[in-house]
Amino acid sequence: MDNQITKNSHINIKVGLDAQHNPVEIFWNATESGFEEDKEVKAFILSLWDKKENNSLGLELWNKDMMVDEMKTFIYQSLISLSDLLTRSTGEKELSDDMKDFAAYFSKKAGLSR
Repeated sequence: MDNQITKNSHINIKVGLDAQHNPVEIFWNATESGFEEDKEVKAFILSLWDKKENNSLGLELWNKDMMVDEMKTFIYQSLISLSDLLTRSTGEKELSDDMKDFAAYFSKKAGLSR
């Protein structure tokens, strides 16, 4: 397998803070995103795997305009995305389906299911 780097890509996250250091606005862009201007978002979850420590690192931020129902929906959709990631990266469809079952349970408990 050829591991030689032939190109670099950058992901940029800009967080505007108020006087109390709370996020007020969040923008992101990436060199491979396909759009020119920064995109404004209300929240993000960043998970990284530290190969040396064999541990995950995480950063979660949301701005003060993020409503509770939006956060519940964001978390639900993130659970679905993680279950899809599990299938794509490991082929563990049964485990992924279990995660989706939990996401459905979460959705119902959070009042998102109709």
